[in-house]
Amino acid sequence: MGAAKMKNISVIGIGRLGLCFALTLERAGYNALGCDLKQDYVDSVNDKTFFSREPLLNRYLKEALLFRATTSFAKTIEHSNLIFVTVRTESEANGRYDVSQVESVVASIQQLGPQENKKHLVICSNVNPGYSDTVAERLKELNWEVSYNPETVAQGTILINQSNPDCVYVGSDTDELADEIKEVYKNICDNSPSIHCMDRLGAELTKVSLNCFLTVKISFANMVGNLATKMGVNPEKVLRAVGSDQRINNKFFKYGFGWGGPCFPRDTRAYIRNAEQCGINAHLVKAAGVINKEHLEFQVEKFILEYDTDEPIIFDGRGQALTGAAVFEGVTYKKGTTIIEESQQLAFAAKLASLGYEIIIIDHPETINKVKEVHGDIFVYEEII
Repeated sequence: MGAAKMKNISVIGIGRLGLCFALTLERAGYNALGCDLKQDYVDSVNDKTFFSREPLLNRYLKEALLFRATTSFAKTIEHSNLIFVTVRTESEANGRYDVSQVESVVASIQQLGPQENKKHLVICSNVNPGYSDTVAERLKELNWEVSYNPETVAQGTILINQSNPDCVYVGSDTDELADEIKEVYKNICDNSPSIHCMDRLGAELTKVSLNCFLTVKISFANMVGNLATKMGVNPEKVLRAVGSDQRINNKFFKYGFGWGGPCFPRDTRAYIRNAEQCGINAHLVKAAGVINKEHLEFQVEKFILEYDTDEPIIFDGRGQALTGAAVFEGVTYKKGTTIIEESQQLAFAAKLASLGYEIIIIDHPETINKVKEVHGDIFVYEEII
């Protein structure tokens, strides 16, 4: 990690990703200001009473000396000429990203009018390919430049990923703008990631393509694992052997639950939708989604056939059957998080419960509360304090 040469940076949207990014900037020596709409949340961040299950976040927040948060959009823009946008984007019904939160940021910028000093807006949120170009066009007359720099992090390892990324994608109009972002990564990174500079559209397509490749890879691994299981072969040994080829590697190439969470399903839907609009049928990406659903059905059938006994079963975070009580040790989409969005683990547990099995879920209180909001009392719950 280098020494920051630029003193001030602003981050708009300090949810989990944005807060982690602001703290990563702060640890590199930047005077980082985060902006969020919720006053009580901002207060908890500033007085350092905010608590998160994200590894390292609580410690970094306690140790932060330069970082602070505000609800004032005007102060956030005034604080720096380099502003990162890390607000959340959901999925629309047609599969495209709902960029309404980014649009809200753009509208607020427009309300401030022309800027005396040139401002550089860096969009990090997932957006539909081509969207950043429209923002650049709308803000050009207000003395703004726009770049696209997607986050390539995973929940549960966000802070580690931000300071040790494998690669960085920068979409900008000019080398000068790209260099400004590259300088930030030079200062915040403990490693030397490959940095790929291109136009905004290319960076947007790169981000969604990356995650789609991973969903295809995970689905392929589970398809191979299902076949191996049917044939009486150890799936882990087969996949470990295939993944040992350096052209494939073992990352995201293990047998277990299917993919889910807040990123992969949304990115897959958005990729398919964008491809269709361009006259391309994304058969391979669609197949990954079909295999993901069929894998869950396979897991349920396997449970009924092999574990339908009076002896209770326990499942760990990898989806492997152990011995003991009928327990799911965690039902979040990924171990080490509190996110249940499109969790295959939770879908598996719910399906078994609907078939009459008694399912016990052991997890943290905040996760259990989320599960109860969706599934009520179909499970037996045990809290981890």
